[in-house]
Amino acid sequence: MIAFWTSLAFVVLAEMGDKTQLLAMAFAARIRWQTVMWGVFWATAVNHLLAVLAGNYLTHLVPMQYIKIAAAASFIIFGLWTIRGDKLEGEDKKYNFSPFWTVAIAFFFAEMGDKTQLATVALAADFNTIIPVWTGTTAGMLIADAIGIIVGIVLHKKLPEKQVKWFAAITFILFGVWGLYEAIQGG
Repeated sequence: MIAFWTSLAFVVLAEMGDKTQLLAMAFAARIRWQTVMWGVFWATAVNHLLAVLAGNYLTHLVPMQYIKIAAAASFIIFGLWTIRGDKLEGEDKKYNFSPFWTVAIAFFFAEMGDKTQLATVALAADFNTIIPVWTGTTAGMLIADAIGIIVGIVLHKKLPEKQVKWFAAITFILFGVWGLYEAIQGG
């Protein structure tokens, strides 16, 4: 049970203000919250299961500095993509993706190389167990993103979507620049 509770607490704390929580906020402003939660659940369950299974093998195959650089670069790319969002509107219709699949795929890829995914890998290696870490990190992600969804619903009623989009984009880019700085300084 220690592995479960530690994993849950760590992910809830790590996810506060994280890009995937911001993504939950943005999706909740335009998609039913239930659909967002189901998309988050399935994307997180699959992503974190892969992370747990990877465990300490990933750090033996790829130097952590490269993983951090790739994650930071993805923050910047996602921020730029968010700014360009007006040109991408309707992409889910173009490819016949339902809102559920749009959320699930976006979350799955946003979580790749993210601090909570890296934390899941580290927790699995530290506790040397799969199920408690997997369920703990998945539950932690759902709790943190539920908070993001509530905030997203409230913000959508108070702020124009354009302001929310720019806030999210700038936040992602700043996380990316900071992450690149830390990764380069650490190496």
